[in-house]
Amino acid sequence: MSIEAAWCSTTPRKPATVVDPQIPSGLKSVGSALDVLECFAVDGELGVSDIARRLGVAKSTAHRLLQTLVSRGFVEQDATSGAYRLGIHLYELGQLALARNELRHAALPTLRQVARATNLTVNFSVPEGADVVFIERIENLDGVRILGHFGRRLPSHCTSSGKVIAAFNPTVYRARLNAGFPPRLRGTVRTAEEWETVVDQVRAKRYAESHGESFDGASSVAVPVVSHGRAVASLSVFGPTDQVKPAVGQLVPLLTAAANRIVKNLGR
Repeated sequence: MSIEAAWCSTTPRKPATVVDPQIPSGLKSVGSALDVLECFAVDGELGVSDIARRLGVAKSTAHRLLQTLVSRGFVEQDATSGAYRLGIHLYELGQLALARNELRHAALPTLRQVARATNLTVNFSVPEGADVVFIERIENLDGVRILGHFGRRLPSHCTSSGKVIAAFNPTVYRARLNAGFPPRLRGTVRTAEEWETVVDQVRAKRYAESHGESFDGASSVAVPVVSHGRAVASLSVFGPTDQVKPAVGQLVPLLTAAANRIVKNLGR
């Protein structure tokens, strides 16, 4: 299974909330427009028919929604193929969201230090429902790009980052329990009983490992970033299993000290 296929098959678009029938139609259209944007979470380009089919609406409705988004720069249309893709304005807003994220800002200097010390890919993630979202990634220094732009959102049960956050954040633990455990690779947690056992073990060790659970031949080690008694993020390193697995004993103290520095930078 390719990295892209694995990510797409286990990370569906963020589900929409149930719409109150008493909400004015204009506001419902806002929700429909956001549903259109979610369609591009997996596919780079889509046609009007693709959008209409995925949303279960008429092609005329899909076309109207797309044209509204195009007019605001959220979506753009290829002049040759006529297909649609996410627009540059979304990138601008996304960059603003990252730049204004307090956690990321506090963590970034430390993430760079960890990257230099380990020569591994460094991930900084936060919980979002039953998943984790990697809000910062520093690729390993030798130029080997395993993840690239894939895997910005992953189910918490198949990542060391997700497991370590769930161990110290009951809300995340329950969210994954309620969402279930979609299979990814052979080593991935698949049942509630396995989830409970794994989280208990992580809680006792205060770090989590993942060996071939998200990507074949790759491993990660993560520690929690704890504020006010609850994990608000995780710090992890990721790389080939033959590099990461033998070094867990050396990586955990380094990551733990780094996580403590991040909390200190937050002033919490």
